[in-house]
Amino acid sequence: MAANRKLLAAAVACAAAFVGITGCSSEDKKDPFEGMSADKIADKAADASKDAGSFRVAGQGKQEGKPIKVDFSVAKSGDCKGKMGGAEQGTAEILVSGEFSYMKGDEKFWKETTGGSAQSELLKGRWMKVPNDKGDGTCNPDDMFKSDELKDLKREKDAEVNGQNTAVLTKKESGKKSTFYVATEGKPYFLKVVTTGSDDPGTMLFSDYGKPVVVKAPPADQVVDPEKLGASS
Repeated sequence: MAANRKLLAAAVACAAAFVGITGCSSEDKKDPFEGMSADKIADKAADASKDAGSFRVAGQGKQEGKPIKVDFSVAKSGDCKGKMGGAEQGTAEILVSGEFSYMKGDEKFWKETTGGSAQSELLKGRWMKVPNDKGDGTCNPDDMFKSDELKDLKREKDAEVNGQNTAVLTKKESGKKSTFYVATEGKPYFLKVVTTGSDDPGTMLFSDYGKPVVVKAPPADQVVDPEKLGASS
């Protein structure tokens, strides 16, 4: 990745300076957001992240007080695939392809979801298929990077995310604090978002911007007919 190569080059220059070979100055690192407000930086990050077309988001947090982990890859088409779950509620694979969503959970997930009904046996090792609701934001970058919510931000001291320098933007509202980390080299992508002090705190890491993501619907013989699923409830 170009940003990583630049960081490596800078590190080599600094190491050389330490042994007296060459110089290393903070002047080599310019702030790409100099003179911009925190809100303007966030707008640029939202646009760049959405325009990348594809990306990966992975992290952990709490949902209804229970720890949960997520790991999704989102394709340029808007389709996506990934996993979500936790020790208490089990784990499920999710595919969103075209007009339908598909979910395949482990035994614990289906028992928790269906209450141990006959549906859980029918769904064991198979995919549940449901139509996508209009406006569903599961894989929608416009919802993932909501620029209209990135207002009244404050820029803090820069920090690193996985070796990459980032501009740190914060927002505090009603006891909730959101912290956004925006890459300062290469495209101004969001690299990390942390939420604390809320009912559903969490940390999400964004990566693989622009990398191809292929999502295919599961084979028909591995998909549960929705009508049969309803009949078994």
